[in-house]
Order: sequence, then structure tokens, then C-alpha cells
Amino acid sequence: MVRLVVVMGVAGSGKTTVGRALAMALQVPFCDADDLHPPANTARMQQGLPLDDAHRWPWLAAVHDRLATAAQHREGLVMACSALKASYRQRLAADLPALAFVHLQAPRAVLENRLANRRGHFFPATLLDSQLATLEPLSAAEGFAVDATLEVEPLVAAIRLGLHNRAR
Repeated sequence: MVRLVVVMGVAGSGKTTVGRALAMALQVPFCDADDLHPPANTARMQQGLPLDDAHRWPWLAAVHDRLATAAQHREGLVMACSALKASYRQRLAADLPALAFVHLQAPRAVLENRLANRRGHFFPATLLDSQLATLEPLSAAEGFAVDATLEVEPLVAAIRLGLHNRAR
């Protein structure tokens, strides 16, 4: 079975760290959707300006294309992507029925602490409020949520169990 997983959540939730570890555990490639942003989006966020839908739609199309390419080649893929709104997740999942979303959830204080201590990333901590305001709940049909305050290894184990249960 081809496994396509989007590890989603707001900045600081651990998408990249957990996504890489999950991809390794599933023995599939990993892709960070941040790497697919056009330079104008990255520059905007570096300036502390949140993205709006006009900025996000072309980026989401690129993310979907990467997922669709993996599916066409019958390859698995773990993608780290914020996927904040249901409409964004619908766009990402279009024509990809095997795609599952895993929402990394953490309390605001944890997110703030992680962002304050993160180095070398273009996303400033000041944009956390805009992401929390944009975030829409994940439906059970789309995927499931996990506690992002867990250490990486037990978190990956919980995700693998959740994915296994969804495949039944």
C-alpha cells in the first residue's frame, strides 16, 4: 500500500522533526513543504507578514503536485505542511484518496518556547498568532491528532499506530 502522509500543524509543532523521523520509520521519502514556497512567500514571512490565501494557493498546488507525483510512481511520501484550513487540506487531498493528515497539537506555551529557541528558520515567532487564528480543526475523515509534546520516538510510534488503525 502506498503511504502518503501530511504531518500538519502550526509553526513550532514539530512537523519537520517528526516528519523526518516518521519517513525514516516508514522507509519512505520526506519532503518539507516550506522548501516549496516561492521566494516571495518566504520573503514576506521573513518580514513578519502573514500569508493570505492568494499567497498560499500556488504553494499548495506545488505541495499537491509533489504528493501526486509520489502517488503516480507508487511511492510513499511524508510531507511536513501546515495545512491549516480544511479547504487547504481538501486541495492537498484532491485525487489522493490514500492521503492521511496527522495533526501535531501542542499548547501555546510549548509552541512559543520552541519558536523562541529555533534558529535558522525564516518563520518568525510573531506569526504564530496568525497561524493559530487560521487553524481549522481536523475532521476524523481527514486524519487524526497526536500530542506533539511527546518525545519523537513515542510520537512516531503513536502516529504509526494511528495510520495502521486507519488502514483497517
